[in-house]
Amino acid sequence: MVFVGGWPGLALGPIGTVVVWRVAGRIEPASARRRREQLARALPHAVDLMASSLSVGTSPSTAVALVASAVDPPMRDELALVASRLALGADPVRVWSELTGHPQLGALGRCLVRATDSGASVADAMHRLAEDLRRTARADVESRARTVGVKAAAPLGLCLLPAFILTGIVPLVAGSVAVLLLGR
Repeated sequence: MVFVGGWPGLALGPIGTVVVWRVAGRIEPASARRRREQLARALPHAVDLMASSLSVGTSPSTAVALVASAVDPPMRDELALVASRLALGADPVRVWSELTGHPQLGALGRCLVRATDSGASVADAMHRLAEDLRRTARADVESRARTVGVKAAAPLGLCLLPAFILTGIVPLVAGSVAVLLLGR
């Protein structure tokens, strides 16, 4: 209402309020973003540790508990929660299935469910998952690195354009105007 004023402002005010409310509600808090990024960075390492534990003969529930004690938060918190549920006697297949819904640890849950259902070696599945996660993380980093040049072009252009105009165009125009006006 303040920006437009009058009757149009009175009509657009509530619409603008709803739009701003929805857009602001979708913005991810910085702490949630940091946690999500930390989990995504720590996942390949945690899966590697789990694969190593599984390859020496530990059970998946023991491997989760061991890895939970070895990694840093927030991965420790997530894996400790899973390990505690398994230690309390929850059905492992159900725990792994519920883990598939986790935004960052879903790949780990899917891998464990698939290996449990098919009877395949869980350690081999974990090694393949760790490789896939590292490959995905590397591709993500490369993709973000490629976008830096594109994102830097506009600010550089805005900084360099005035300098180009002042040092290249203005003297040329001033010289041309002087020649036209003075007739020399």
